[in-house]
Amino acid sequence: MDPVVEAIRRELAAHADPDIRENAQRFFKEEIRCYGTKTATVTAIAKKYWKEVRLREKQDIFALCEELYRSGMIEEAFIVSTWAPLLADRYEPGDITIFWHWIDISITNWAACDGLCNHAVGDFMVRYPGQVEELKRWTQSENRWMRRAAAVSLVVPARHGEFLAEAFDIANLLLTDGDDLVQKGYGWLLKEASRKHTDEVFSYVMANKRAMPRTALRYAIELMPKELRAEAMKKGR
Repeated sequence: MDPVVEAIRRELAAHADPDIRENAQRFFKEEIRCYGTKTATVTAIAKKYWKEVRLREKQDIFALCEELYRSGMIEEAFIVSTWAPLLADRYEPGDITIFWHWIDISITNWAACDGLCNHAVGDFMVRYPGQVEELKRWTQSENRWMRRAAAVSLVVPARHGEFLAEAFDIANLLLTDGDDLVQKGYGWLLKEASRKHTDEVFSYVMANKRAMPRTALRYAIELMPKELRAEAMKKGR
């Protein structure tokens, strides 16, 4: 075990709170593993040890991230989610395979999925927009977290008005997905796209609402004016 990972685990365990650990489970349907360490404390630990590892080679830092993921502990996944975006100016096109591997092997809950994808994978897509085609391939995975990742990786760029066509492409590919966490993922993507493109997202919802699960629809229209939300929620066309 790398000494940095060992030190991080000692600190997380030292700050563990049994009450936080017990209460954390209520936010997840699947069973999770966690120390029960406050988010602010985990953030402080992540920043502290980033100062020690930031000058290492990128692949060495990726290896540390993989070691942290291996424990299955939410707080260690959160540290990966904090570190990985800090490498954004060192990303290369081939790094998408690293992210794919982490999601496919190590991600086991929505918090770890969104933590990695919203920023690290999202930043990667902004730098290498041609790689969005890879996200479209993820929509066909049997792994629910890979399919959710396909959508939530574009959430932050969509919030700024980017990748509208790609957001619709991904929503089309996930439109009738039976997994509620995938539905919430692409509904969230459409919601964020609606901040800058309300009319376009509303038109998309109206054209697809017969096929779109209500969970996804409710997420997609959440930020729209009241009258548009009411129209979208009407039965039928």
